[in-house]
Amino acid sequence: MNSRGYAVPTVKETMQKLPVKIEIVSDIVCPWCVIGYYRLLQALERYEYCIEPEISWLPFELNPQMPAEGENLREHLAKKYGTTPQESIEARQRLTDLGAEAGFTFNYSDDMRMYNTFNAHQLLHWAAEKDKQTPLSMRLFEDFFSDRKNVQDHDVLVQAAESVGLDGEEARQVLDGQTYAEEVRELEQLIAGQGVQGVPLFVFDRQYAISGAQEVATFEEQLQQILDEKEQG
Repeated sequence: MNSRGYAVPTVKETMQKLPVKIEIVSDIVCPWCVIGYYRLLQALERYEYCIEPEISWLPFELNPQMPAEGENLREHLAKKYGTTPQESIEARQRLTDLGAEAGFTFNYSDDMRMYNTFNAHQLLHWAAEKDKQTPLSMRLFEDFFSDRKNVQDHDVLVQAAESVGLDGEEARQVLDGQTYAEEVRELEQLIAGQGVQGVPLFVFDRQYAISGAQEVATFEEQLQQILDEKEQG
């Protein structure tokens, strides 16, 4: 406070924030994607006084050939990765614990199903134009992992869009008309062409990449490197 009783801004409060573009290659049925995002947020909190993150989400389908009815999640993982029932139980418990630690609820069940996410990625692509991509991503993660909803169903997706302030009728038109199908396919092909084979992948300013849900400290180190290079250059 100064002599007149007004709060005096600190150096940190008056520092101009550095914009940092962060692109997240992700799928909404990937548990490590949501854990990684929450860890990134924790790292960004440390730099909130000096970094202005510009976050966007890029499409990656873990299961592009998934049938319309989906598959039992445990059976799907056994077929795809050779996961045993005991390994599945242990993995689910680990993810549940890590999610709780990060602030996200995983609510697995034996009848949980895996679904194709192409419709969801189209809706997310549209949501980016409305500055609602991140809120919609978070809602869809919750729909799948916390509420075990069918995230390829149009009604589920429209409800998710409405819950974050998007127009439900317009969302349904996007889905029914497959308005962004071609653009999303082109993005997926571009990403695959750059050698991306798994998610999550966090790309900073198109220069640096962190693969996987790394620890908070790893994200902090990357952010610090960006700051240091900005100061030097």
